[in-house]
Amino acid sequence: MLFPLGAVLLIAAAAAMAADPSRWLVFLAGVGFLGLIDDLAGGEPRGLRGHARALSRRELSTGAVKAVGTLALAIYLVSGLEWTGHEAIAAIGVLTLAAHLGNLLDTRPGRSEKGLALTAASVCLGSWSFAPVAPIAALLAPVAVCAWLTLRERAMLGDSGASLIGAMIGILLAATLSVPLLWSALALLIAISLYGEFRSISSAIERIPLLHRLDSLGRVN
Repeated sequence: MLFPLGAVLLIAAAAAMAADPSRWLVFLAGVGFLGLIDDLAGGEPRGLRGHARALSRRELSTGAVKAVGTLALAIYLVSGLEWTGHEAIAAIGVLTLAAHLGNLLDTRPGRSEKGLALTAASVCLGSWSFAPVAPIAALLAPVAVCAWLTLRERAMLGDSGASLIGAMIGILLAATLSVPLLWSALALLIAISLYGEFRSISSAIERIPLLHRLDSLGRVN
């Protein structure tokens, strides 16, 4: 059994939150904790459709708790910032679905971490500074260690680690993108989430040579 790294990332987020109780870190720690609940007590059903079917049967799955909790945490984060109106709605959607994206990507070792790295590189290049990574800076080194271990298949992220990394992606997007780009990012996340419900994201990545090469980079197998 591979060692679950999500608990390590959650501890790092909690430690960072204790030193700097910003809403960004509260959001990250909260999402990680919800993922940990899913790791420890989760099971069938899987996917958005599975959770929706469970709710229709008046059954509350841990995945549904995680989804609702993540939405509530995103609302909490946005309510404490200067976002209003359409920008706030888009930011809440991006933060919520990006956390889900982390889980969708976590079907191959290192893929979620690479998604975070590509997002961070893109927003930093777009702003020509390292300022966009400031809200998540305390967790970058732990994530890098996680990537080294998962790429060598010595450990796994679990729902807690993947959700937390997805939440970091959401923060990078929400904190840096203009309102039109934020809505574009939300549309893209919705499209990816829907695609992941009916098709294999891994198969889609393998069909695109550049993405396939990036996806395989650093993996032992």
